[in-house]
Amino acid sequence: MDKQSRRDAIRDYKDRKVSHGIFAVRCAASGEAWIGVAPNVTQMQNRIWFGLRQGGHPNRAVLAAWRAHGEAAFSFAVLEELETEELGPIGRETLLKERAAHWRAELGANKLVG
Repeated sequence: MDKQSRRDAIRDYKDRKVSHGIFAVRCAASGEAWIGVAPNVTQMQNRIWFGLRQGGHPNRAVLAAWRAHGEAAFSFAVLEELETEELGPIGRETLLKERAAHWRAELGANKLVG
């Protein structure tokens, strides 16, 4: 890769749109669901699955279900992507918390982390 192509790739990466949002991790075998929030929902499944495969996920209930039922029983779904560009950090955090609470109530789910 030449220097200009590298610069273009770096610029494109930095300029990409990041989607704040709410997601669900579900275990089909147990029927359990966990809700999480992320500043970049498109990257969360890889991050969560990596932690579970390594046995280092902070939510012990999710880790226990993973160990009991295996990776094939789990699914990941983006529930909602939020437009937060016009909000400040506090407004963004408040909106994410409110929407996560809504989805936990809607699905009878627990928090993934926190």
